[in-house]
Amino acid sequence: MSTLEPERGTGTGTLVEPTPQVSHGDGDHERFAHYVQKDKIMASALDGTPVVALCGKVWVPGRDPKKYPVCPMCKEIYESMSGGGDDQGKDK
Repeated sequence: MSTLEPERGTGTGTLVEPTPQVSHGDGDHERFAHYVQKDKIMASALDGTPVVALCGKVWVPGRDPKKYPVCPMCKEIYESMSGGGDDQGKDK
């Protein structure tokens, strides 16, 4: 929907287009299982604090990670780490 706002002192107006409200929903397009430190996952499960994945995503885990594909960025970062280590877990 557009509105016509007249400019002062002229017989013309300016057409103003409203900015559309873009919604990305609940993130269906970003549903991946992410790599996170295991101790952080446990702490989040106990007190609900957000975790930070290797890729930088911050969220409070609450879904079964086995139902989602592994985040490509997390996987790439994890594989590039020396030793791989047991400090990392997978969670969504």
